[in-house]
Amino acid sequence: MDSPAAPAAQLTQQPSTEQSSPEQSSTEQSGTEQPRRGAPATRHYRGVLRFPVVRQLIRFTGVGVVCTATSLALYALLRPWLGPQLANAVALVLTSLMNTALNRRLTFKITDQRRIARDHLNGLFVIAVALVITGGSLGVLHWLRPEATVADELWTTTLSGFLATAVRFTMLRHWIFRRARHR
Repeated sequence: MDSPAAPAAQLTQQPSTEQSSPEQSSTEQSGTEQPRRGAPATRHYRGVLRFPVVRQLIRFTGVGVVCTATSLALYALLRPWLGPQLANAVALVLTSLMNTALNRRLTFKITDQRRIARDHLNGLFVIAVALVITGGSLGVLHWLRPEATVADELWTTTLSGFLATAVRFTMLRHWIFRRARHR
């Protein structure tokens, strides 16, 4: 008769992963073992990381930091020659392809080449939305303070960029890369 602790011990034991199959018995008889092929190992996250959206937001933030720094540097470099609106538009368009490619690969884990052209075309549409948001904020800044400095413009585009980023993540996750929402 089993002790009362026996059922608890049985619950904590790991089940055997070996499966007997006809191929396995023949390889055991021949003495050569072939590598096992099965489903790829999946990671099991704990805490808030178990939610795909949290992991995607973390990766999206990293991509966003790189792209924002690049965009701001381009804006500051181009602004003396092109003016605030055109410099903002050029900086956003130049960084949009980089941003879409990085988010496609890093944030949403899409590695295949299918739909790449469509993803980048849709990414340009999302950038147009960001351009309306950041360009509109620059327009409001110059309407309220015509004497605004480049530093004021950088702050304005950075703060309005936060709103544009939230809109961008939502559009990427639920429209462009919806096929990879749960990765």
